[in-house]
Amino acid sequence: MAGAVPQIAVQDVKSKLDNGEDVFLLDVRTPEEYETAHIDGSHLFPMDEIPSRLDELRDAIQSRPVITICHHGVRSHNVAAALLQRGFEDVSSMSRGIDAWSLEIDDSVPRY
Repeated sequence: MAGAVPQIAVQDVKSKLDNGEDVFLLDVRTPEEYETAHIDGSHLFPMDEIPSRLDELRDAIQSRPVITICHHGVRSHNVAAALLQRGFEDVSSMSRGIDAWSLEIDDSVPRY
């Protein structure tokens, strides 16, 4: 289906990070959510700010693959779809979000 957003499991994100792959972790939650729990090395671009910060985001990403992150995967899916529609390439959404990361990868990341 055209416009389908690739999903990536938290385990696969962890593998990419462990292997030193140069991926851009794009956290689309609010600053308060990010402060509560985030993946080290992720970049906060709140969902509602992305339209006005597209150039800044494009400069930050450069040619790296992008993985969008939110709490449970809905906002990250929507942002990934919007970025793909705007010509960004190699964008995927982390399925089940930071909550799954906390449950399955790093229990030091608080759940909320």
